[in-house]
Amino acid sequence: MSDAAPLEAAPGRDNLAGLEAVYRRDGRRVFATLVRLLGSLDLAEEAEHDAFLAAAEQWPRDGVPANPVAWLVSAGRFKAIDRLRREARFVSGEDHAEFIESVPDPAPNWDEREAIEDDRLRLIFTCCHPSLSEEACIALTLREVCGLATEEIARAFLIPPSTLAQRIVRAKAKIRDARIPYEVPQPDQLAERLDSVLRVIYLVFNEGYSASSGEHALRLDLAAEAIRLGWLLVRLCPDAEVRGLLALMLLHHARRDARVDADGELVPLEAQDRQRWDAAELGVGRAMALDAVRGEGYGAYTLQAAIVAVHSDAATAAGTDWALITGLYERLLQFEPTPVVRLNHAVALAMRDGPEAGLALVTPMLTQMPLATYHLTHAAHADLCRRAGRVTEARVSYERALALARQAPERRFLQRRLDELAGAAPRA
Repeated sequence: MSDAAPLEAAPGRDNLAGLEAVYRRDGRRVFATLVRLLGSLDLAEEAEHDAFLAAAEQWPRDGVPANPVAWLVSAGRFKAIDRLRREARFVSGEDHAEFIESVPDPAPNWDEREAIEDDRLRLIFTCCHPSLSEEACIALTLREVCGLATEEIARAFLIPPSTLAQRIVRAKAKIRDARIPYEVPQPDQLAERLDSVLRVIYLVFNEGYSASSGEHALRLDLAAEAIRLGWLLVRLCPDAEVRGLLALMLLHHARRDARVDADGELVPLEAQDRQRWDAAELGVGRAMALDAVRGEGYGAYTLQAAIVAVHSDAATAAGTDWALITGLYERLLQFEPTPVVRLNHAVALAMRDGPEAGLALVTPMLTQMPLATYHLTHAAHADLCRRAGRVTEARVSYERALALARQAPERRFLQRRLDELAGAAPRA
């Protein structure tokens, strides 16, 4: 789909509320099905665009159809065939004619819900094909499955939009030239793509749960999209680590309403109103995490889910079992000894043993790449210094974190911390 919403060129925009809602809710589903029918990401993008333009012309006059997704898929299919027929006048028509005849008609006996959901899995597995680099898989999935604009993805990757656009173009060309099929792989091929699919789904969730940049802390549409994909993947492959990832997302998502206040400002975990956590979602997430950690083959996602489950079990922040959380992080480091896990382990250790114990681990990270340019490293150091009474060091680290943060609510939170320190005196 193009970065510009297809409705922007349509007349009578004020009368298109129904179409706008369908576009926001189902645009990616329509696109995924068109990819299957047309066998081309580029052709599906053009077909989706044409379908929504046709709807913008007809729906205000005729009303929103009873089955808008099916209407849009059929309209996009016919628009694509018409486009190919026009092009066939100027090129050798044999290949075009063969392709046109091969495009299936989804209308007869089409189970919309089942077909649409299967199509989204097909598309994500295609975007995560083992012949593509991990960077390409992530970028392509965020672009084609989730509909993020090129600029948004580039900000998350910390690269220029032009570089990201070239990466996506090359990935799409490789899919086309290698004739990679748009399908969910067979069971014997599933394992080689599963790790990449899990990573991409979690990255999509993270961008929704804590946006990498912008004016809002949360992008709940992306978080919900990742959870939907997680449920689909569990039904396809109920392995322990797949269930662990879904549990992790559910447990985080259950706290969404308490993470920001009425003004959209961030509320730290210890200050959140736990009555606003979604008890039902927490229950499902806890049960799934426990089931996954008891199964064979669990890994980093399951352990992260267990850590969040321990947080959710505490009735108050003071009642959190930091000893258990620290132990789980030590186990997690055996699976995933990454810089961010080391940072989180240090913070948990500080909660168990005191800020100076945490500072002994966090302070060296301030000069270690990539943590040296990660705003949360400096924010964690600042908070530990604040708790230890090391006000001058806390100010320096809050200022560094503020300079690196790109999300507006996080920047305002860090600025509030700095303001609170303005009148504080160093501890003697």
